[in-house]
Amino acid sequence: MATTAFPVNPVLTAIAMVYSNPAIALIADDVMPRVPTAKKFVWSNYDVAQGFSVPKTLVGRKSMPSEVDFTGTLVNDETLDYGLDDVVPNDEIEAWSSMIKPDRGGPPSPLDVSAMLVTKLIGLDREVRVAGRVFNTVNYAAGNQATLSGTGQWSDFANSNPLDAILAALDVPVYRPNVAVFGQATFTKLRQHPKIVQAVFGTAQTGGVVTRDQLAQVLEIQKVFVGAGFVNTAKKGQAVNNQRVWGKHASFLYVDKEAAVSQQPCWGFTAQWGGKVAGDIPEPKMGIRGSQRVRVAESVKEVTSAPALGYFFQNAVA
Repeated sequence: MATTAFPVNPVLTAIAMVYSNPAIALIADDVMPRVPTAKKFVWSNYDVAQGFSVPKTLVGRKSMPSEVDFTGTLVNDETLDYGLDDVVPNDEIEAWSSMIKPDRGGPPSPLDVSAMLVTKLIGLDREVRVAGRVFNTVNYAAGNQATLSGTGQWSDFANSNPLDAILAALDVPVYRPNVAVFGQATFTKLRQHPKIVQAVFGTAQTGGVVTRDQLAQVLEIQKVFVGAGFVNTAKKGQAVNNQRVWGKHASFLYVDKEAAVSQQPCWGFTAQWGGKVAGDIPEPKMGIRGSQRVRVAESVKEVTSAPALGYFFQNAVA
């Protein structure tokens, strides 16, 4: 019987025994792309009207051209540090070392496994933060959002018309959104909706589903992202209560990493200072033979820089 918490077993490694969200389920980096910055950074919040108000451009033979004045609010900001530690007893490291044979290999190092699992938790925390921004009415202009209910929700196949609603919404922001963001429950219903299926296949359909790429094509947007991750919302010590990170909503955003880098308008981005910090240091006071403290961290700040460049459907499905 094993005497350590780490399952030292060449067949059943720790990674195989731990449930976590697969990388494909997390979409935070796609929705709010990372942009390299300093620890303290500045971003510009411009008045939308400036780029759409046409001044007098006709110039008389001996006149001076009209003068324009572009003003914006410089926002001073700073990345925040997010990190986690895990303590790995030296007993487990020694047990792992004793079973590794050059000709047979073995399970990954307990330190490597610890770093990988801690990294996954940090990524899940970021996913929760980004979902909380994208699916939040405060991050959209007043006229760029709608709350659906009853027969208007897209889960009502008989009465709702999500295609009309989405196409109308895409015309509202001054920059047409180029990506769609759905919670998994929303996308599951939307991809089966008769109006959507008929629009994709061009004929009346009694059933069927559409893919993300097919939906993107019919909406004339670049990408469809679906948040499929789970998070345990129960307090420590209580029974597990896994819930979807991304709720039953839908957002349509203008996302452009290059625009964010060059201080041009986009709905949002993530400022990142440096890369992920990962390493281990001795922890002599923990465990009879001491331990190693594994740390993984990053310095980031999610920024909603242009709320007018998105549209949000709250409670898109029941």
